[in-house]
Amino acid sequence: MARKDPLRNFRFRLEIAGIKQGNFSEVTMGETTTDAVDYREGSDPAHVRKLDGLTKFGNITLKWGVTDSTELYDWHKAIMAGQIQSNRKQVAIIVMDEAGADKARFVVSEAWPMKYQPSGLNGKGNEVFIELLELVNEGIERVQ
Repeated sequence: MARKDPLRNFRFRLEIAGIKQGNFSEVTMGETTTDAVDYREGSDPAHVRKLDGLTKFGNITLKWGVTDSTELYDWHKAIMAGQIQSNRKQVAIIVMDEAGADKARFVVSEAWPMKYQPSGLNGKGNEVFIELLELVNEGIERVQ
């Protein structure tokens, strides 16, 4: 039987509907949780039952080195102007193996930026100037 090594976390790419910028240094996917609701009727045994409640999807955080591309900032700017419904996008996070083949795909639905943050500047440093965009969403599903 062939050995299946875990995928490395540094080989990935993003596909964002309608946006060409796709080079990111870091992507963080928030957790998905389903609330448990305690419930008990008067005739039940002396313990509560657990019912399923709302499912919540954590935010996605993107970080990238600043270039002359403003596509992601423009997306955030449209949201600030109140154009949320027309600017929800599907985002795909693809994890690749060492040969560059797609091995895992996470599809994020109805995503839109809720936070934009450029990093600080320091005249004595030599780090890359980083932008951060935090996306809210209505679903994260692993499809591959």
